[in-house]
Amino acid sequence: MMKYAVTSRGDEKSNLLRLKMIGYFDDFDMVYDESEPEIVISIGGDGTLLAAFHDYQHRLDKVTFVGIHTGHLGFYADWRPSEAEKLVFAIVEGKYDTAAYPLLKTTIKYGGNKEKVYLALNESTIKSSGGPFVVDVSINGAHFERFRGDGLCMSTPSGTTAYNKALGGALMHPSIEAMQLTEMASINNRVYRTIGSPLILPKHHSVTLNPVNDKDFQVSMDHLSILHRDVREIRYDVAQQKVMFARFRSFPFWKRVHDSFIEE
Repeated sequence: MMKYAVTSRGDEKSNLLRLKMIGYFDDFDMVYDESEPEIVISIGGDGTLLAAFHDYQHRLDKVTFVGIHTGHLGFYADWRPSEAEKLVFAIVEGKYDTAAYPLLKTTIKYGGNKEKVYLALNESTIKSSGGPFVVDVSINGAHFERFRGDGLCMSTPSGTTAYNKALGGALMHPSIEAMQLTEMASINNRVYRTIGSPLILPKHHSVTLNPVNDKDFQVSMDHLSILHRDVREIRYDVAQQKVMFARFRSFPFWKRVHDSFIEE
């Protein structure tokens, strides 16, 4: 018996669809299990699926995700509410493939040799807690630049369509195992210089950020933003883990880009 869970954005439309889908599944040999699901259906939008990802990131090797959008078409939520029954039948019959997307690993080191590790599906951003944002940027252990500006954003390939795009970064296909660093309002003049361009780094590269003055930073992982104090280093790597999405039909990434940003 397959175990499943259904998450909702929390609005009336999404909540009603969630109850409707659970009713469909009750007619089949499926077990509702929020603790150890094998497939998670997210109802709402991309933000709802990001929340589901963080809820189940400890089970990435055992769970597959699929999203239904009750608003606008998303990059992760690509099924319509009118297709809910069709989706249930496809899940019950096991007629789907899986697509693996790269994730971002963020390691934050603090004073006292403490550290925390986070995963992100879209991106991680780092900004000052209030004062000037100045960090030394190193690639593979070699100093690259001293960055001054509003902050930095490191995104996954699938996350390049989100905040990264707004910052002028390139769009990357999710099959590429890489990460992309983009700047937020860098300071460039006769005294201070940065590269001024997004950097795409392959899987075997790492980026470390070392504070120059301030030790407190606002760091986000997708929709989660946390103030971190006494930060000594932030390291970005392409994570070894991947997130699995259920694929029931062909919906190419570039068509999603076209439908989302050009015309729908």
